[in-house]
Amino acid sequence: MIPFLDLRAQYASIKDEIDAAALRVLASAQYVLGDEVAQLEREFAAYCGTRHAIAVNTGTSALHLALLALGVGPGDEVITVPFTFVATVSAICYTGALPVFVDVEPVTLTMDATKIEAAITPRTKAIVPVHLYGQMADMNAIKAIADRHGVAIIEDACQAHGAEYKGRRAGSIGVSGCFSFYPGKNLGACGEGGIVVTSDDSQARTMRMLRDWGQESRYHHVLKGFNYRMDGIQGAILRVKLRHLDAWTQARRSHAARYSALLAGSDHVKAPVELADRRHVYHIYAVRCRDREALQQALSIEGIQFGLHYPIPVHLQKAHADLGYAPGDFPRSEAAARSVLSLPIYPEMTVRQVEQVLSVVEQEAHVH
Repeated sequence: MIPFLDLRAQYASIKDEIDAAALRVLASAQYVLGDEVAQLEREFAAYCGTRHAIAVNTGTSALHLALLALGVGPGDEVITVPFTFVATVSAICYTGALPVFVDVEPVTLTMDATKIEAAITPRTKAIVPVHLYGQMADMNAIKAIADRHGVAIIEDACQAHGAEYKGRRAGSIGVSGCFSFYPGKNLGACGEGGIVVTSDDSQARTMRMLRDWGQESRYHHVLKGFNYRMDGIQGAILRVKLRHLDAWTQARRSHAARYSALLAGSDHVKAPVELADRRHVYHIYAVRCRDREALQQALSIEGIQFGLHYPIPVHLQKAHADLGYAPGDFPRSEAAARSVLSLPIYPEMTVRQVEQVLSVVEQEAHVH
């Protein structure tokens, strides 16, 4: 069997470092925030090229705090895409603002900047592009529109640790960028975790208070805040993993290159496209299938796990029926939902495992 993701293999590869980091926190008794989280914040901000990083308990919390720090609330509108994990939209709903969707580009499946201007109204407060699967959206085009209308950008970089756009790291172009450290992410905690990066001093100060019950100082609550603090053990483990992230990204890119070389020229199973001005970090390697069921069946027979990211776009989810969207409103997102399939990709995959996946995919790509 080839798993879709093998977290045990990653742990085994750095077990001594992880164990020592966790034991260090246990010995210090700094279980919530503390020195390890503070150091992670400094190191991750430097990695992204921003002045600040605010560690929180989940990627959803990161998005929620970034929106709140901008003053987003009831009566406001926030533009994003329907082809994303539901957390992007949930975070907007948490603030009481209205999510407004625009469709995705047909090639990268990230936000189509040409659709944004028609969605902007006097109530638009922010744009949240999603760097889907590990490739950044067209940030220059999005930023030009945002600047023209005085609207802020919050980057949903929850799948894009280390991704780049014209040499700039994910999270460093918008007023803030939000990351998830869910265990399966390119940089994943041994539990839940998230972080917001920003170079805006005021935004950073507000988010630090909001994540810790709105405290300006001990027992002085100046904002209605939340318990969104990161555990000390997660901070220590993430510091260890951050040191390996670039090597792990290179391994992902190597596996992706082999997949893409095999699929070149196939009309039946199309490889994801990495644009020339981007550095794709391949959190997900999602192919587009003419006959997805056939590929699903072939992979299952050979014991190869796969994923579907995502089979139902958010505007067609029951939970968001109140937004009033209907089938056909976002045809590119809906077409992607019907055709994408994610192949296994993780740094610890062996050459033999990659070859086994390739042998199955090849049948569907070039024979059927």
